Amino acid sequence: MEVRQMATAFLINQEHVLMMKKARSKIFNFEFWGGIGGHLEYEELNHPMKASYREIEEETGFEKDEIVNFTLKYILIENSIDEIRQQYVYFGETTHRSFSPSDEGELFWIHKNELLNLKTSKVIRFTIQHYLENPAEKQIVVGTVTESNEQLPTIQWSIAKPTLSF
Repeated sequence: MEVRQMATAFLINQEHVLMMKKARSKIFNFEFWGGIGGHLEYEELNHPMKASYREIEEETGFEKDEIVNFTLKYILIENSIDEIRQQYVYFGETTHRSFSPSDEGELFWIHKNELLNLKTSKVIRFTIQHYLENPAEKQIVVGTVTESNEQLPTIQWSIAKPTLSF
């Protein structure tokens, strides 16, 4: 079984979040929305924040110094039959709203109140919902995608608290 590591960022400016609308992907054969991001390159495997900044610059034109309070908020884990997907999700604030067009998809500033109306992957929907319901959370939250008793996708959340070394 393969392990696929990804980094995703949600950039916020006031009450709006920069979202990307894609026509399709390897996973979905229909239009869907997501954050800014992609796969970690080999040299980034131990540095997901570096990968996230790279993806942001490639897909939006935003440079590192134009983003403040950039923080790892979530680590998401999903078993996708032939691979385990591990996704590092960052949130940050932008100092302006100007972005460069992307070859990856169309970029739009979406009001926070509209985010859950967008067609997203289940793991991104769970993450956005958790973020909106817990805006003051300071700790890293780990989400594991699983199934409910009715065999519907759900997620289990845990706080990743630092442990003492032994």
